[in-house]
Amino acid sequence: MKFRVIILFVIVLSLLFFTNCSEKKNEKKSVVKLLVVHAGSLSIPFKEISKEFMKTYPEVEIMLESYGSRTAARQVSDLKREVDIVGSADSDVIRKLLYPEFADFCIDFTTNEMVLVYTENSKFKDEINSSNWYEVLMKEGVEYGHSNPNSDPCGYRAVLTIKLAENFYIKKGLYDLFKSNIKKKNIRPKEVDLLAMIEAGELDYLFIYRSVAEQHKLKYLSLPPQINLASAEYSELYSQVSVEITGKKPGEIIIKKGAPMVYGITIPKSVKHKKLAVKFIEFILGDKGREIMKANGQPVLMPPVIDNLEKAPAELRGTSSCSGCPGC
Repeated sequence: MKFRVIILFVIVLSLLFFTNCSEKKNEKKSVVKLLVVHAGSLSIPFKEISKEFMKTYPEVEIMLESYGSRTAARQVSDLKREVDIVGSADSDVIRKLLYPEFADFCIDFTTNEMVLVYTENSKFKDEINSSNWYEVLMKEGVEYGHSNPNSDPCGYRAVLTIKLAENFYIKKGLYDLFKSNIKKKNIRPKEVDLLAMIEAGELDYLFIYRSVAEQHKLKYLSLPPQINLASAEYSELYSQVSVEITGKKPGEIIIKKGAPMVYGITIPKSVKHKKLAVKFIEFILGDKGREIMKANGQPVLMPPVIDNLEKAPAELRGTSSCSGCPGC
């Protein structure tokens, strides 16, 4: 009898033990996945920021998806995906493609500039400089590229840079010459798609962001501030050129004027995990996030600038200054 009782007791303890282990195992599996779609140029800093964030919030897994900024926005507007955060290389993409149906606030948080990347194998690399680069690119046999203006801000910024160069260097017809000489294969959906081509020697030169060049340890030529879209001092000058890009609807055209580069971030209305999305943006805008952005070649706006302040989550309102939106 005693032996049976002991056996029964051991069985009950075993069941309790395995049940408890199973519950703990299930607890470990209950990880919240936060979906962040973002510009390709944010890939490296966002990956580093995500690692730091998940150390603080181990119950969260940041799911990063990289696109050209306009394609990233269309994950929400066209594909109707439940995205938690959208990070764009041009905050205007959020305002033009997501307002007001899919998002209602945007935080401007970092900047960048256009440069011309090359390698040790690039043709005429020893003679190119900030005064003659456009002549070098027009030489026979030189291959150059940029991303697609309809999917990626880096693409239309490359076009704007060339148009500004036409005015700055007083070279009438320069943009038309660039447009006719560039090969279709050298225009890809986003700027980071072209990195493999230049590293493989398929391209001699590439219009890209300085941050991406520095992150990938690539040689680059800095361009004059009058054409690199980096300086607020030349806002009026930049605005003298424009490019046509596709709008929200098929057949719709948007006129994109030149302007200093500003990156934006938002939480779409389709957000699945709003509280965690807010925490992640707070982390990006905080000390650690700013440190990582700067280390990856992207100057931060201090303070960040928010529009539609009254529609932003309350926790984020104190992290930014207001852009003069109604109700402030």
